[in-house]
Amino acid sequence: MFDLTFTVDAQDTTTPLTLAIDQMVIAGWTGRDTIARDKHIAELEAMGIARPASTPIYYRASARRLTMEDRIECTGGDSSGEVEFLLIGWQGRIFVGCGSDHTDRKVEAYNVTVSKQMCDKPIASTLWELEDVIGHWDRMILRSYAFIKGERVLYQEGTLDAMLPIADLIARGFESGEFPDGCAMFGGTFAAKGGIRPADRFEFELEDPVLMRTIKHGYDVVTLPVLG
Repeated sequence: MFDLTFTVDAQDTTTPLTLAIDQMVIAGWTGRDTIARDKHIAELEAMGIARPASTPIYYRASARRLTMEDRIECTGGDSSGEVEFLLIGWQGRIFVGCGSDHTDRKVEAYNVTVSKQMCDKPIASTLWELEDVIGHWDRMILRSYAFIKGERVLYQEGTLDAMLPIADLIARGFESGEFPDGCAMFGGTFAAKGGIRPADRFEFELEDPVLMRTIKHGYDVVTLPVLG
């Protein structure tokens, strides 16, 4: 267990809140469109990436991989980010944030679970109360930008109506049917425009078009050499 200090944005006020995180869950294959999901699974199988054991699937990784730093170090040049919404449980309440499930794609080709543990997971320092946004959840927008060869390009974008509803995501992932305190869960992502590829810098955001506010963060990717 370790502590992370966030800023809770309640529209008219902001409050610091330190949360004790003792587990991280990365939910995959959370799309509502089952036809598109199965098509993508088949595409990955053709590339040698095994079919997931279930859909959705809930990978576990060390909570200490979570970071608010603006720079991460990765071994080799085969990793890339992907924007996801983040849920964090605390004293029976659920907060919403945004992060990047930065993943080693070379390792992912032979073991997805191991690949989730290979890289730090940058997250933004701002949270919203779930109850403040659940009424217009499907209208919120996830978006990311990648800096590739000096150019900032739109990498991902989509609204949350493409993903499983929050209640369904939690019910399928936890035997109790309730989201546990101290848990940080990534909730799924969108396909990369132009395909998955590494970048020198990755920026991500969660936009609320109803309350007109945005959670955002960015980080540089430092590539460490592979010497054997």
